Amino acid sequence: MSMINPPLFHISHNSGNKITLTSNDGDVAHLFVLEQDIVRVMVLPAGKQSTLNSWAIAPGQEDVATEGRDRFDLSGFALPSFKLDESGGKLKIETAQIRLTVALSGFFCNWEILQQTAQGSHWVAVASDRPTQAYNFGYWDERCYHYLVREPGEMYFGLGERAGDTNRAGQSHRMTNINPLGYNAKTTDTLYKHIPFYITWKPELQAAFGVFYDTLSDCTIDMGREIDQYHFPYRHFIADHGILDYYIIAGDARIDQVVRRYTWLTGRPAFMPKWSLGYSGSTMLYTEAANAQERMGEFLEKCAEHDILCDSFHLSSGYTTINGKRYVFNWNHDKFPDAKGFASSYMDKGVHLVPNIKPALLRSHPLFDEALESGLLMSDTKGQPGWIQYWGEVGVYLDFTNPKTLDWWKEKVKTALLEYGLSATWNDNNEFEIWSDKVLAKGFGSSYPVREAKILQTLLMMRASRQAQQEFSPEKRPYVVTRGGMAGMQRYAQTWSGDNTTSWQTLKYNIKMGLGLALSGVSNSGHDIGGFFGPAPDQELFIRWVQFGIFLPRFSIHSWNTDGSVNEPWMFPQATHHVRDLIKLRAKLTPYLYDLLWQAHDQYQPVTRPTFFDFPQDARCFEENDDLMIGRSLLFAPVVEAGQRTRDVYLPAGSDWIDFWSGDRFEGGQTVTLAAPWSQPPLLVREGSAIPVNLAEQHFAKPDCRIGFMVFPHRQATEVITSFFDDDGESYAYRQKQHASWTVTVKTDAHTVDLRLAFKNTSGAGEAQKQVKIILPGSEHRAVTIAGKAAQLVYAEEQAFVMADIS
Repeated sequence: MSMINPPLFHISHNSGNKITLTSNDGDVAHLFVLEQDIVRVMVLPAGKQSTLNSWAIAPGQEDVATEGRDRFDLSGFALPSFKLDESGGKLKIETAQIRLTVALSGFFCNWEILQQTAQGSHWVAVASDRPTQAYNFGYWDERCYHYLVREPGEMYFGLGERAGDTNRAGQSHRMTNINPLGYNAKTTDTLYKHIPFYITWKPELQAAFGVFYDTLSDCTIDMGREIDQYHFPYRHFIADHGILDYYIIAGDARIDQVVRRYTWLTGRPAFMPKWSLGYSGSTMLYTEAANAQERMGEFLEKCAEHDILCDSFHLSSGYTTINGKRYVFNWNHDKFPDAKGFASSYMDKGVHLVPNIKPALLRSHPLFDEALESGLLMSDTKGQPGWIQYWGEVGVYLDFTNPKTLDWWKEKVKTALLEYGLSATWNDNNEFEIWSDKVLAKGFGSSYPVREAKILQTLLMMRASRQAQQEFSPEKRPYVVTRGGMAGMQRYAQTWSGDNTTSWQTLKYNIKMGLGLALSGVSNSGHDIGGFFGPAPDQELFIRWVQFGIFLPRFSIHSWNTDGSVNEPWMFPQATHHVRDLIKLRAKLTPYLYDLLWQAHDQYQPVTRPTFFDFPQDARCFEENDDLMIGRSLLFAPVVEAGQRTRDVYLPAGSDWIDFWSGDRFEGGQTVTLAAPWSQPPLLVREGSAIPVNLAEQHFAKPDCRIGFMVFPHRQATEVITSFFDDDGESYAYRQKQHASWTVTVKTDAHTVDLRLAFKNTSGAGEAQKQVKIILPGSEHRAVTIAGKAAQLVYAEEQAFVMADIS
């Protein structure tokens, strides 16, 4: 076709919630009405067909089939009724929340969402295809293109783990997963993950919507860095391979609705065991040592000496070495003469071991010939191994689109690791850096060049590791960690931001990186606390890193310092007590964090989020800052600059805020200055919150739990009801509704705070606690009643508290 005569489309098939348009040049576009707030577009220039299924789409599900999901499979969606009208050369599709208008000449889409206001509901235009060459209908090459109009003032959030500011406007990002050791958290692109989803926020309309491009291909998403005189201002998506298949998600004025629906679309986040919330020790140096087992034993001794709570240890790949090279599933018995005894020594202290595993075999690997002969490795078009550079020698990646490889991998995870007494898997170096178009994947029977879907290998690796754990211990929830990842990875694994650099800048921008992940469905994440690569952090930077890390779902101090030092809780003797107390603060808050993990799994709510997530009506929250919400109740203000002993914090309008430490109350909509000592990170609580805490005294290797609640009552007359989840921390009993739940009702007026507690335990195990301790910071000396009966207040450490009988 020519650019002078754009393709003219007509309806060629209308079947339920799929409408097919065909052009006079044989171009095809499928429109899918999936939910009231989700509409999908698949564009196939010249009838190009998809050669790969989708592994990202799993509406409300915890898994997809090994071979993926057929792209025309609409199961799991509500498939609502909708209005369809064709007139005046346009096709209009309207649900209760989205209206799509397609100009049939050229196939140009315009999107509106229904907005609810005090004056009623009305349609607002939120997006439109660029009116000049929005799609690749024979204009360019074989790649997939989509151009949208870029409006002034639009803000873009998401795209998973990216460097730079939270707002992606003016940025361009390449999703080509690589291993960027020591990356710059402000500027480096690309990184480890591939999540082509973003949220558009239109401030002038107070409107939000999301766009997800379901592709396994390397791709580029540009948010206005590129401009061209011949076109209107635009943003674009370009994928190197595959087809154009995208989803539009309506959110009205709620960014949180878009995030939750996208997370639902790509699958239910895995519910990790409770022990995954504890501090996880890690360093490469211990397992590199010739006496690695002895060094690992010293770590436990130091935890006991300094009373550092520790629930797991990430075992770096040095345990697998032969002559300094890494060989997955191999144990170096010179370093670990009694590997099973070593694992037992850790579990005896309640510390789970999480071993590093890698998806490639070096040519000198003891299992290489076995894997090659069995056809488990990637090969080229001539049947030769698909060689890659990997950890100091050439090697070959395992092919996880081969069922034989999946079985082999799971068997090795069980026999080489789990049977030794290790608890989980740390899937590392799994970006699958394959650049040749001659290296092929088995593709479950339909071979294709691996580089067209490298990131699928990453997903299938972590999925196989998870399945191995499920098969080995079917009664326990798996804990899987991965560095690389793609859309839908939250169904299987926890992640972190990879091999960051030791610097204040990294601390500042890792915060934003984590928020980008959380807004993109991947909330269970963290960072290498202290910095992984470079010189050791100084004392101040290390403390500020720890202050930040204790509020993240993943809290691991991990390093490979270039000066040969190790990041450890006791690395600065004068500050060790601060680190110990901060880790104990995390233990105190674990019931709250665990409930947030449950909310992520059950309700698709991110654990960490920027302040605009909960307060989109406050324009100040959209300004770049270093603050973050931990759930809906806690506002944390990390210190990210050297020498600060105070921290200015903007308090979102729409709520009062209470200082976690002092109980001082502040009105929202203002900036306040908080003390920021090393012992107490700047932390505020949203008024009306009730936060479950562990009040038991905590010591290393002596776990104990006694539930209490910190209550931060409203000043005005109001009633707030909050519920919290709890269970045994490791089983699937919750699927049978066997768990515990707390309900806290706080009713306030100018004179009284009335508390009511309800506890329900359907697990059939354990005794309900007869009393809990309720702490009331900032109670302003109002009378306190328990279920209407006067309660005696006790004051300790400037906090009022009561004991509540729940029997």
